Amino acid sequence: MEQENKIPTAFDPLDMNNYKIEKLPKMPKSGFEKHMQRFGGPLAILVFILLYWVIDISFLQNIDPETLGSTALKRYNEVGALGFTRINYAMLAVFAAAIILWVTEAIPNYLTSLIVILSIVLTGITSDKTAYAQLGHPVMWLNILSFVLASMLVKTEVAKRFALWFVLKFGKNSRGVMFSFIVINLVLSAFISATTAKAAILLPIFMVVAAIYGATGGEHRNNFGRNLVLQNLFQINLGANAFLTGSGATLLAGSLIAGAMGWSSFSYQDWFKAAFPMSVLLIFIGWWVGTKLIFPIKKEESVPQIEGGMERLREEYRKLGKMKPEEYRAIAIFVTVLLLWATDKQHGINQTAVAFMGAVVALLPKVGVVKWNDVDIPWHLLLFSAGAYTLGAGLDATGLPGTMVNVAFDHLGITAQTPYWALYMILTGTMLISALIFSSKTMQTLIFVPIAIGVAQKFGYPVMSLAFPVAMLVGHVYVLPFNSKPAALLYTTNQYSWSDTFRFGITMMGISWLVIILWGETVLRWLGYTNGLFF
Repeated sequence: MEQENKIPTAFDPLDMNNYKIEKLPKMPKSGFEKHMQRFGGPLAILVFILLYWVIDISFLQNIDPETLGSTALKRYNEVGALGFTRINYAMLAVFAAAIILWVTEAIPNYLTSLIVILSIVLTGITSDKTAYAQLGHPVMWLNILSFVLASMLVKTEVAKRFALWFVLKFGKNSRGVMFSFIVINLVLSAFISATTAKAAILLPIFMVVAAIYGATGGEHRNNFGRNLVLQNLFQINLGANAFLTGSGATLLAGSLIAGAMGWSSFSYQDWFKAAFPMSVLLIFIGWWVGTKLIFPIKKEESVPQIEGGMERLREEYRKLGKMKPEEYRAIAIFVTVLLLWATDKQHGINQTAVAFMGAVVALLPKVGVVKWNDVDIPWHLLLFSAGAYTLGAGLDATGLPGTMVNVAFDHLGITAQTPYWALYMILTGTMLISALIFSSKTMQTLIFVPIAIGVAQKFGYPVMSLAFPVAMLVGHVYVLPFNSKPAALLYTTNQYSWSDTFRFGITMMGISWLVIILWGETVLRWLGYTNGLFF
């Protein structure tokens, strides 16, 4: 029996199904990344052993009680003194080993978190009740419930309908397309707290648009395609920064600051009125820098290259049919949740309780629009977050950030006479530069926001004056492909090279540092968070 000859189907660049995540190529790890992964585990074990049992760090014995976390301060008040005890050694060892494992990805991040929780319990850093309770942290619940709400957008296809409609309505030329995705990203960021989920929703749409304008990747790259994908990566991250609920990292940053301030939670309004205008400003600066300076769009690239290309988008839009009742209900639930979040200071209901109400309504039989089996909750990410929060609880219990800040500043010669503006610039600059080596903004937040809190406490400045500007920079993870999951995902589109993303990303990182300095002198000063930097 003769085998039937199969004619391969030609690749259709305008077919959205070709750009589903599962169909994108898996980018192999570089040689350096493979070495990091191979040696990360043994290095983490070695560092833990050295810090916990071998190295003498008695020079850390003198601890300033003003820099202690709440649990450590309570212990200090009870015994009258607090040296660098075995608990402190254990915390430093667990912290260092966890950072090595997270950065090198020697084992999955969620497994590192489980090991962190177990280590903190076995070494006695905190009680098992405190360590295990982090999975029930209000911010953890807010993350879970946000995924329930975001699943409504995916199941009912409200997000896809909105994105397609906006591009068709306003994307008649290259500038209109770019501006359309700015609006789309900002709107979705208000509702979806997972940056990877936003990237997954938008990727098929902007890939088809890129193809329409002649950018099909690889040998057929052009500046329109480079700009469209890199601008979306930048907007996905900066849009998340605009809202307290924009990502797990912003939620964690708000929680850390609220804990240091003695608040029950960080206000959605307080975050929004400072961070949203800055994010919008940076997004428009990014558009200008990308399309005018680094990757200027040629005249022939600014108009559609494929005949009937926009008609394919209209076809996708028509396939969605008329608005269905569940879509209207999903929109009503989301708008209500957003309004309640935005007015939290007026009605006093915190963000988690509001998300609870929205999720309950969304899941109600007949009334709601989603079933539990339709909800896409990435539990591995939540377990990673739980480990990060447990590590934060351990840092608070031992006062380690404050201790390390004291030692580091003493060795660097940074004294009480160091002006506020210098501390502000050092902390914000370090936060941005650190994003080049991290693969998770949650991890970055866990390290640098407590440091900013410790510095503020050491020098007698309000916690908000240093910690909040640092927290406003948690989303700058777009320079290199391994800096965040959206960056890794969008790199697989093959629309740009490492040098392309580095040139655009490092430029925007430098501009972002200048903007946060300007913000400290103006907007943050007007809002009462700082007293200004220079005048």
